[in-house]
Amino acid sequence: MKQFLSDRVIKAARSVYSIMTERNPDLIRDRKHHLKTHRQCCSGKELVDWLMKQNECLQSRSQAVGMWQVLVDEGVLVHVKQELNFHDKDAQFYRFQDSEFGLNHTSNEKDSEDELHEALSLLSQLGPDALLTMILRKCPSQRSPEDIEVIYEELLHVKAAAHLSSSVRKELAAVLVFESHSKAGTVLFSQGDKGTSWYIIWKGSVNVITHGKGLVTTLHEGEDFGQLALLNDAPRAATIILREDNCHFLRVDKQDFIRILKVGLAVSHSDLQRLKCNDMIGGTAGRVCERYTVMSGSPEKILEHLLETVKLDSNGNDPTADPCVSDFLLTHRVFMPSSQLYCLNFRFTYQAELSEGSEQEKDAYAFNSKQKVVKLVGQWVALYSHLLKEDPAALDFLEVQVQLNYTANSKTKGFSCFLGKSFFFILTQTERAQLKLDACGVYTALGLNERLFICTSSEVEQPLRDQQGPERGTADLIEQMSSKDLAIELTNYDWELFNAMHEVELIYYIFGRHKFPGAITANLERFVRHFNEVQHWVVTELCLCEDLVKRAVLLKKFIKIASVLKEQKNLNLFFAVMFGLSNSAVQRLYKTWERIPSKTKRIYCTYERLMDPSRNHRAYRLAVAKLSPPYTPFMPLLLKDMTFIHEGNPNYTDKLVNFEKMRMLAKTVKIVRGCRSQPYGKQKNVSYIQNYRRQLQHWESISRLYTREGCANQNKTNPTWQHACGESGERLTMSFRYP
Repeated sequence: MKQFLSDRVIKAARSVYSIMTERNPDLIRDRKHHLKTHRQCCSGKELVDWLMKQNECLQSRSQAVGMWQVLVDEGVLVHVKQELNFHDKDAQFYRFQDSEFGLNHTSNEKDSEDELHEALSLLSQLGPDALLTMILRKCPSQRSPEDIEVIYEELLHVKAAAHLSSSVRKELAAVLVFESHSKAGTVLFSQGDKGTSWYIIWKGSVNVITHGKGLVTTLHEGEDFGQLALLNDAPRAATIILREDNCHFLRVDKQDFIRILKVGLAVSHSDLQRLKCNDMIGGTAGRVCERYTVMSGSPEKILEHLLETVKLDSNGNDPTADPCVSDFLLTHRVFMPSSQLYCLNFRFTYQAELSEGSEQEKDAYAFNSKQKVVKLVGQWVALYSHLLKEDPAALDFLEVQVQLNYTANSKTKGFSCFLGKSFFFILTQTERAQLKLDACGVYTALGLNERLFICTSSEVEQPLRDQQGPERGTADLIEQMSSKDLAIELTNYDWELFNAMHEVELIYYIFGRHKFPGAITANLERFVRHFNEVQHWVVTELCLCEDLVKRAVLLKKFIKIASVLKEQKNLNLFFAVMFGLSNSAVQRLYKTWERIPSKTKRIYCTYERLMDPSRNHRAYRLAVAKLSPPYTPFMPLLLKDMTFIHEGNPNYTDKLVNFEKMRMLAKTVKIVRGCRSQPYGKQKNVSYIQNYRRQLQHWESISRLYTREGCANQNKTNPTWQHACGESGERLTMSFRYP
């Protein structure tokens, strides 16, 4: 496999070198720098500039650097001073090993263009790994903030670092050291040696061997070893031997490990023990250092801790709101019913008192505690809004809170709370608007209407004729529509479904709606079903189109629709269309794909890279990280992430709520909140409107030139007049009826 990949990289280098020497013959030439001449080379900056011009899909220069680094790692492109890293600078020179690798390759113009596209596609796939390896090879003190950010993003997908907090991963990214070994059988360290480093396997695998037992286990990519000796300051408990050639590791040396990881783990563990101890003796939870978060605890103690973290100013506002509060409110139904939340809030409201101090201090403390509860309830109402109307107990609780608010307001001067109005008024204002499906007619015409399959108790269950799906495609109708107009209608409808979905529906969906009395997930399910409808619509239309030429035109149109959806940042339906195009039934249409223009094929291949599922959909995640709201995320992947978090972590640890799991779930849910943080302005079918106006202006000018009064005075044999007078009535009627 390694040799196969190496051959592909060399083939790609031939294509790149051939096009470069053909189109820019002056790029590779002799250079002088510091009184020294470097033969037949070009600077790193020039290579990056050239690559950016050839590939319009590159979003940053760092991507181009990664692509050139692939050729440097393969030995095709060599630094004049034999440096291993590629530099995007004027004073760094590189030359191609054309004679050694046979890069002088000629082909006709059409073939060379296709070969260049394939070469750039391969290099862009391998580039991110090469760029990351290049960054890791740098000395930690030489890494830029951008370099650290790249490493941090990669650690999000490494199994050994999954349990670490984001702050610890950030610090870890700044100190990781890259270490590689080329030969299998190399001993990394032996049993009994002094522990000096913690290792994460970046590439390859190792065998773990102990005295008396021999081979204990085999560790693979993403797993770690060597941590125990550093935590306990003890000798190595096993011998580590490389299982294969060319193994790469991420190494953290002892002093960095103790500074970042050991202290962090110890404090987190201490917080967990403190919550345990307080639960047993019934005391009040002590304050926790703000650098660390609650890992687990009883619902009562977690809520008490979160109320303590609320810090109100003179106006009753919390300028430093803890995100854990919203995490707790979003996921509380997983580990405690709403009725328990009401009871706890009542208790904290009425029983909050100071054990020591003057009466004035006690009153101030009690009043401050009530303010915090009111603030917490306000966040709860803002989060659940209209869903609370379906819970009578919640409404009763809120009415009492309103009365409490009025009582506190009358006794204390200067206290103004945003909950002064009735909660019924708040719920009325936040009531969900009715969903308007402006594109309903378009959806029905294109076969996107919903079909229900009704099962009966008879032995032979045959669906009705209307339930069997379409027998004829609508290619002729789709051909009449603009790709942009179709994408706009799809996006408008998809955004309405996405916006109607409540955040808590994701929690209900992952844990199972049946576990939550009265829970509703209809909006989320309709949104996901729409994804499947669009995907199957693409496959159905292409497979039902019998004419080869029309099918090729239709295929090109769907690729264009995917392009517009991506421009509109509707990644959900972009993936739906692309999944439809990548369906095996569509991929087998070889003659149809052959008729697609090369430019369209290149666009499709570029989008395929975004769909690459390797490294936990790394390409998609990096692309999404650069988007600003509003945008529609790829919902199936979001649900998959939440499912992995749910199934990979227990709800309770030592009979305490695993709050770290709840925080991870809430963090994923908040991605939806971020996507919808900005309003989405509905787009109109501007092309239809512009065409209509142009047609209208055209026929109005004709009607002014040839009025009915002037028709009798004109020469009826004039061919121009016959055309205008004979057909103008019909054409004017058609133009005025233009959509």
